[in-house]
Amino acid sequence: MRGQLLVFLLILLLLLGATAYVSIAQTNNNGKQQPRSLWDEPIRFSTKTKDLCTMVVSAAGNYTRLRVSCRNPSQATGRSYYCDFQGKPSLCRPYSTNPRHYFTQMMWELRKMKHACQGAKLYRPHMCRNYPDEAQMTFLTSWPKTSPPKQAKPVQDLPAQTKPIDTPKPMKPNKPKPGRSPQNKRTTPKTLMTTTLATEQPDSMASHLASEYCWKSLQGICAYFINWFQS
Repeated sequence: MRGQLLVFLLILLLLLGATAYVSIAQTNNNGKQQPRSLWDEPIRFSTKTKDLCTMVVSAAGNYTRLRVSCRNPSQATGRSYYCDFQGKPSLCRPYSTNPRHYFTQMMWELRKMKHACQGAKLYRPHMCRNYPDEAQMTFLTSWPKTSPPKQAKPVQDLPAQTKPIDTPKPMKPNKPKPGRSPQNKRTTPKTLMTTTLATEQPDSMASHLASEYCWKSLQGICAYFINWFQS
């Protein structure tokens, strides 16, 4: 009997120790409590691509946190994603009277999209549109992270190809045709006069030179001396 009693006491001590450990762990976790939804029933909607989404609102210190979780039931797509928004909608007076309607108006914008987490970075529901950005829900993070599409580089107009300029080919000198002699250069008047004087008779040449270089009254004497010197 004593042996059974000792076994029972050991089992009881182990149970008490396990219970104490669980209570300590819960106490530690209370310091890092996961955000709980402000209402039990989340807001549900579907996107243009038939993604089934839920909106869960929770408190995060002085801020209000919103998580939008979506999944596509199609086997072909099968995608799932979520994104978080954060803001202080309590600064908006109509929000205090009907907070769920604030997020319902935000949902009306999200359901118009193909991807609920790739929309605006700040949502301004109609009931609080006149309040500052601090009272609106601002994009915080998403999973999986999607990089924005790269902008295509502008196509630069290529310069029109210009045709190569034909450089004039050097002209080849005309070869004289057989049987024809190349034309002589034009003779100057002096050359022509000298040639004419050389072919004339000595008397006529002396008279010609005298008429050109001597006075009229002395041309006879000049011609005589010119003829005398040439002979």
